[in-house]
Amino acid sequence: MFISIVCCLLSSAYAEQKLPVALNTWAFLEANQVAWAVLHEPGKSSLDALVDGVTTCEDRQCDGSVGYGGSPDESGETTLDSMIIDGSNMNVGAVAGLRHIKQAIRTARFVLEHTEHSLLVGDAASNFAEMMGLHRESLTTPASKAMWLEWKHYNCQPNFWVNVIPDPKKRCGPYKPQRMIVINQRGQIYAGTSTNGATHKIPGRVGDSPIPGAGAYADNEVGAAVATGDGDIMMRFLPSLLAVEALRSGKTPEDAATYSIKRIAHYYSDFSGAVVVVDRWGNYSAACIGMKKFPYSVAQGTHKSIIKFRDCIVT
Repeated sequence: MFISIVCCLLSSAYAEQKLPVALNTWAFLEANQVAWAVLHEPGKSSLDALVDGVTTCEDRQCDGSVGYGGSPDESGETTLDSMIIDGSNMNVGAVAGLRHIKQAIRTARFVLEHTEHSLLVGDAASNFAEMMGLHRESLTTPASKAMWLEWKHYNCQPNFWVNVIPDPKKRCGPYKPQRMIVINQRGQIYAGTSTNGATHKIPGRVGDSPIPGAGAYADNEVGAAVATGDGDIMMRFLPSLLAVEALRSGKTPEDAATYSIKRIAHYYSDFSGAVVVVDRWGNYSAACIGMKKFPYSVAQGTHKSIIKFRDCIVT
């Protein structure tokens, strides 16, 4: 799981009724409220709102799936992935496998604003974060260590290994061979993600969150989308990009979200996930599959942050 927030700005009488917008996956209401408040502060940008909103979830370890102290890999370490995409020029800043740095979304912003690169990974990303003024600290907590020890106690189940010996469904390795949306009133869109990844993942695994078009995508000309679910599957389909391109072809946010999630379900019938879509005018919707209802948070126009629920597609 991860949090994604989008920010947009647009000027027109019609748009002013529905913009600005702060929209994110799941019922992470406090993060939405922070982004919404920053969006209304004089001198603050939609990027500021995005980063502060996502940082709120990183600091509060939303649902254990965002920030430090969650989803330890099979060596017991928590690593972070994060991405920001600028809808005005398609510039991207992302980090993956970030170690010992709690501020993943801020590191992604540094990549966006201070380099010509799109993605930095691993220890090199941590070194970069230090150069930008962030401090190294452990991402492990007593809770995440206990989670890892319990996993080890139960023969490392579940895990992500296949076609290796010893049998990964029966015992631990080592193995051998036999892997937030915000919109302001001037039309500027930012989409972002942050996650600590899959629990007990193989060290080095990177999911969808830092991949443009997978966890999030934005284009000022049409809108933005964010997605949540199994990152190893989602990055094969780029569901956020699919949804934005569906908007471009004339689909509504609801139809675009449905089109995107159904593309994955066509190949993976047991997939569980969701896509949230907003167009450049502030119209939004979501689609989900593999669960009964999907919660997401939104603040719009003159309305404060609320949690909405979307009934999911039955297959």
